[in-house]
Amino acid sequence: MLEPLRQGLPPLNLAAASDAAFCALHARYQAVREARQFTRRTLDQWHLGDRFDDVCLVVSELVTNALRHGLPANAPRLAAEQPPVRLHLLRWTERLVCAVRDPSDESPVTRDPRDLPDDCSAESGRGLFLVGSFSDGWGWQPLSGALGGKVVWALFRLPQP
Repeated sequence: MLEPLRQGLPPLNLAAASDAAFCALHARYQAVREARQFTRRTLDQWHLGDRFDDVCLVVSELVTNALRHGLPANAPRLAAEQPPVRLHLLRWTERLVCAVRDPSDESPVTRDPRDLPDDCSAESGRGLFLVGSFSDGWGWQPLSGALGGKVVWALFRLPQP
């Protein structure tokens, strides 16, 4: 499941990330905007602002999917408690990973591009297709232990310094 993180690159050592940042997101409409703002600030701090457009689109899709499909039906009433969704940005020399954690154990549902709505104005159904199109790879990992849920991630290759 994590093979796309390797994609011809040296093995991934989570402890060796040169930079890492996360933000907790409550189950509310503003969460996607907050995730985009967090991504902008973080990429600017890491001098990766030129990657913002692609990364921001992917972050928006992953967070939207987590809020729409990864929360229990009563999540909006739980907004005062622990935020149910977390966005993590991790950077290594050769790659950037965006990972979104949600409490659902259900795997993300991908659709065959031929089955997507013909109507370009349709508001749903293209999320993971866009994630795959704008990133260099994506996948998901179920979480075990006290956390539970899953992490859906997307990989972006970075130019060599």
